[in-house]
Amino acid sequence: MIIIPAIDIIDGKPVRLYQGDYNKKEIVAEDILETAKSFQDLGAEYLHLVDLDGAKKGELVNGDIIIKVAKTLDIPVEVGGGIRNFETIEYLINNGVSRVILGTSAMEDEELVKKAVASFGEKIAVGIDCKDGYAYGRGWLEGSSLYYIDFAKKLKELGITNVIVTDITKDGTLQGPNVEMLKNLKDEVDIKITASGGIRDIENIQELKDMGLYGAITGKAIYADTLSLEEAIKLTKEEK
Repeated sequence: MIIIPAIDIIDGKPVRLYQGDYNKKEIVAEDILETAKSFQDLGAEYLHLVDLDGAKKGELVNGDIIIKVAKTLDIPVEVGGGIRNFETIEYLINNGVSRVILGTSAMEDEELVKKAVASFGEKIAVGIDCKDGYAYGRGWLEGSSLYYIDFAKKLKELGITNVIVTDITKDGTLQGPNVEMLKNLKDEVDIKITASGGIRDIENIQELKDMGLYGAITGKAIYADTLSLEEAIKLTKEEK
């Protein structure tokens, strides 16, 4: 399992939200690029960037700093937030982004998913962001009737090989991930699963590793010092 540290961006600054609430914003560092470099220096193999302004607006807002990070770092970078058309996907990948995460557009635009996968294959992932098992879009502000397991099955049919699964009610809370939800999905769908939201400490990482997931995204736990990124990376590299 790989550990993917996260940087969420609002107004060009690294922030964390509580349960996706834009009104509960905390700036966690001064500089996005310096924060990204520090994660790389600690041994991170991948970096997760989210354009929260973009997610709300429906178009890329913090593209310049995202591209700068992708071009500066030696490790791959994945990006989500407000990516709603093929041109944006193409722009990001052509400028050094290794994986593009679709969210709202994957819920609403099947043809875009097909075209993106046909063009970029495994460079396309989808974020399944849920409350009570149902997918939310538009910066987590709008619910849907899409049940997360059914959504994942549909995405697999469309050629998606990797999903990032977040329980919105856990995100930013440091209360631990929704393990039951992740286990249910792993039992039902043969797809790479990255757990996101709620991770607090090394015990959470061990639990996710034991489930055989592809990856775990953690942000707030690193910033709050409840999880050592170095320790988490070391643990995931250990053989059972």
